[in-house]
Formats: sequence, C-alpha cells, structure tokens
Amino acid sequence: MLHTLWIILPVVFLAGLVDSIAGGGGLLSLPAYMAAGLPPHYVLGNNKFSSSFGTFFATLRYHQHGLIDARVALLSALFALSGSFLGARIVLLIDANFLRYLLVILIPIIAAFTLHNRSMGQRDHSKQQTQQRKYLLAAIAATLIGFYDGFFGPGTGTFLILFYTLALKYDFVTANANTKVVNLASNIAALITFIINGKIIYAIGIPAAAAGIAGNLLGAKLVIKRGSSIIRPILILVLVLLLIKIIYDLLVKS
Repeated sequence: MLHTLWIILPVVFLAGLVDSIAGGGGLLSLPAYMAAGLPPHYVLGNNKFSSSFGTFFATLRYHQHGLIDARVALLSALFALSGSFLGARIVLLIDANFLRYLLVILIPIIAAFTLHNRSMGQRDHSKQQTQQRKYLLAAIAATLIGFYDGFFGPGTGTFLILFYTLALKYDFVTANANTKVVNLASNIAALITFIINGKIIYAIGIPAAAAGIAGNLLGAKLVIKRGSSIIRPILILVLVLLLIKIIYDLLVKS
C-alpha cells in the first residue's frame, strides 16, 4: 500500500495544481492510478474521490475572493449535468472515435488561437452583455460541454474556461472560478455513484484527497496572486496533453 501511495500522491498533488489553474488534472491523475495497479472502476472511483475534494476547496477559495459569478455558474452546472446525462446515454449507442478525430483537428486550432490572441482573458468584459444573453449562452454551451463530458470527458474544465472567456467575455481568472462550480457539481454526481457501488479504496482515496486538496489550494493561490499570466501557459499545456492522449488512444485502438 505504501508503494502505491508513493506513486499516486505526488501526481495527484500536481494534478490538483494543474486542475485548479486550467482544468485537465485528470490527464495526469488517471494514469497514476492505473500505474499503481488499481482495477479500472477503482481507478475512476478513487480519482473522482480525490478530485471532488480538491475541486471543492478550490471553489471555496475562489468564492471567498469574490471571483465567481454565482448565477451564471450555477445555471451552467445545471445544464452541464443534463448534457452529461445525455452524452452518457448516446455513447452507449455510437462510436466515440469520430469525436476523437474531430478534436485532433480542433485542439491545435484552439491552442494557436489562444497563443496568438494575447489580449484574450486579460480583462473582464462580461458586463458589456445583458444578463439574459449570458444566461442563454451559458445554458447552450454548458449543455454541449456537459454532453462532451458524458460522451468522452477529458479536458472538460479546459473547454469551459475557453467558453467563458470567448463567449461571455470573462477574464481568465473569473472564467476559471466559474468553471470550478460546474466541475464540482459534475464530480459530486459521479462520486455518489461510485460510493454507492463500492468503487473507492478509502486507504488510498483519503490520502489522495489530501494531496489533491493541497494541490488545488496552491493552484488557486497562484491564480489569485498572478492572474491570467499563469493560466494561459497551463491552458496551452493541458491542450497539448489532451491532444497527445487523443492521438495515443486512436493509435492504440485502431
């Protein structure tokens, strides 16, 4: 067990740090649980256990600093859960590979646009839009991204940050904070399912949750202190890791 924790804890801490800044922490933590030899369902259950607690504390920290637009974030969470349920049902009926191929094209375009547009996410221009327009855009995009989460999953938080920045005109910091509310709602819904079905090894999950909390709190502190300057490079890093994972999955499963 000690050997297993030595593999998992440092990576979960790093995953929490990355996730609190730009989303995509699961791209790091899931392989760590797999490398430790956990069965697939326990990999997902323990990862969800640690990430849920980490996301909760990051969300709390952002809320304490007044960085969350609560109405938009909660509305997004509601529609994202609905979209996730629909995506999980559809994935049982059709092949998910077409989405992987689409993302191989879209992710480099998104990353290049983010790198090129230096002013993106620097300032909060969300007040230029009416509340009704914000709610409408939030509902539509959260449903679509929730569908993606239920259908495929990796990088959901990262895509939410990009949406909040591009469509609702938030700065990166506020966009990131709002995303945590949606992530938290999604995590809790999945976590309850794993707990009911006994897919969590608490001797691993509890220490991992502590490592995830520490990583998320450090990441939130860095975001609050340094703002968009730290989010942009981590966002690009997560997009690159996501692209690598998708290409790897396509090659392995082809």
